[in-house]
Order: sequence, then C-alpha cells, then structure tokens
Amino acid sequence: MPEPVVLVLDADPSPRLGRLTGRARVLHTGAAGLADRLPEADVLLVWDFTSDAVREAWPGPGARPGWVHTASAGVDRLLCPELVASDTVVTNARGIFERPIAEYVAGLVLAFAKDLPTTLAFQRERRWHHREGQQVAGSRAVVVGAGPIGREITRLLHGLGVQVALVGRSARRTIHGIEDLGPLAARADWVISAVPLTPSTYGMFDTRFFGLLQPSARFINVGRGASVVEADLVSALERRWLAGAALDVFDAEPLGEDSPLWDVPGLLVSPHLSGDTVGWRDRLGEQFVAMYELWADGGPLPNVVDKQRGYIPSTDNSAEEEGASPE
Repeated sequence: MPEPVVLVLDADPSPRLGRLTGRARVLHTGAAGLADRLPEADVLLVWDFTSDAVREAWPGPGARPGWVHTASAGVDRLLCPELVASDTVVTNARGIFERPIAEYVAGLVLAFAKDLPTTLAFQRERRWHHREGQQVAGSRAVVVGAGPIGREITRLLHGLGVQVALVGRSARRTIHGIEDLGPLAARADWVISAVPLTPSTYGMFDTRFFGLLQPSARFINVGRGASVVEADLVSALERRWLAGAALDVFDAEPLGEDSPLWDVPGLLVSPHLSGDTVGWRDRLGEQFVAMYELWADGGPLPNVVDKQRGYIPSTDNSAEEEGASPE
C-alpha cells in the first residue's frame, strides 16, 4: 500500500515532520502551486495560515484531500462553500495558543491599569510625574467568545481578582448569551474580544457598541480583526468614549505604514503576536504529527471544526464559539 501523501502549504520556516519518515510522503508547495498539487494529496497541512490559497484553489477540478489541518485556531481564511459542502474533515490547532493569548491579555490589563505606556513615555522624556494607577482586583471584565481561548482568559483574569462575565452565542450555566453583551459591557472596565470570524461576528464592535462603554473602559481584541469596525473605534477613542484600546489583529495585515491606527491616542498596536511564544512553531509541528499518527492508525481526530459554523462546537450541550487567536 503506498504511503499517504501529506501536502504542506508551506511558509518559512517549514514544519519539522521528520517523525513522518516511512509513514507518509511529504510534499511542499507555495500558494501558486497549490491548485495543481491538491489532487494528489491525502492530507493537507495549512502551515501558511495567513494565506487565502486554500479558499481560492479548492473549487478547482480533481480529487481533494480527505483531511485538512490548519496550524491556527481560526479557519475563516480557508473555508469556502465547496470545502464546507465536501466530506473533507477540517481540524485546527486548538490547545496551542490559549495560555499565551490569555497571558498577553492579562499583561495588557495590568499595563493599562498601571499606566505603563505613559511611564515609558515619561522616562524617554526624563520627566518625573507622579500618578495613581488603577487596582485590577475588583474591576469588571467582559470576555466575548466562550471557546477555549475566552475561557483561559477568564481563568487568568479571575486569578488577578477581576470579576469576569463570559459571553457566548447562547446562555448556559456560567456563560451569558449574546443578548446580555450590551448591559454587561456598559458596566465593564475591560471588554475583551476572543471571537472567531463568522457572519454574526463580522463588524460586531461598531459605533453603537463603543457608545455603550464607560469613559474609563478599555477594549482589547485578540480574536479577529474584521470583528471590529476600525474607523468606528478610532472615532470613539478620539471622542474619548473609552479610555483606551489594544488591537493585536486587524482587518488587513500587515498594518500599512500609512494606517491611521498607528497614531490614535490611547490605542496600543501589536503585530498579531499574542499567541506566539518561543517554540510555538515546534509545538504546532508536534501537534500535527501526533494527529497524523492517530489518523493513519484509523483513530478519531481531535479538534474537528464544524464547517457550517466555522468553529469547534462546545461539548457541553450547547454550541459555542471557539475563541480564535490572530493565528
């Protein structure tokens, strides 16, 4: 029996797949060659998770892989109607990014509360200016997106003494439904988005939403850039409808040098790095190899995405968003 063919939509550096030697024939391609190579693949590893190549190449002629794995939490860049309608199983990298993203969010909360950006600016100016910081313990946060990333953010903020309301698609047990988001956000010191990009989350944070927030509130997005209407956020910050914001994901990436977002007062911009810690690519490769071994042995795959919903449904009696990282 011939070895299964694993096709890698590659990015630099390539994944370390040495453990597949003798178990699979590994081929590599860039975006330009993907359409021609898809028919010969049993498995597609989307290592270049920033590419739209899968969505563009999938509708073409020929056979298609039975399993597609993306080295990211989000799947919005690869899903197309033809892939959704197919029998192909899609999996993601759940389990890799949750803790790093939660730590990043906690760092932002502490940095904002203690006004570290201003302290650094004053240090550069050699300026001694005493101020009072905010106490994090006892403050209120709303985390939007009740998947693993949102839940890990909630756990870590609880450890800092923050009162956290977790909001998902529908209410259940300790999770609020989306209908509660407005009233909760209006009382929050921190609003954190960890939502995937779906039709219902596209542009959900807009002028109407930012108008609900307290002038002292901060908004943080580590979910998907297109969930925020960036022009509306800029306007809200300029009007001081909220005290500050931090974006790690953007509607178009990388952020252009001429983007107005770089210069907005109170806005902290980071280049889609909240989930990326030392060794993260190695962990992604190891995860795929372990999943491949399960697949090759006929076992069930973990992290199976509901292609209609665009995320991994929760296992506890109600469909919920899989909180997605910028990856």
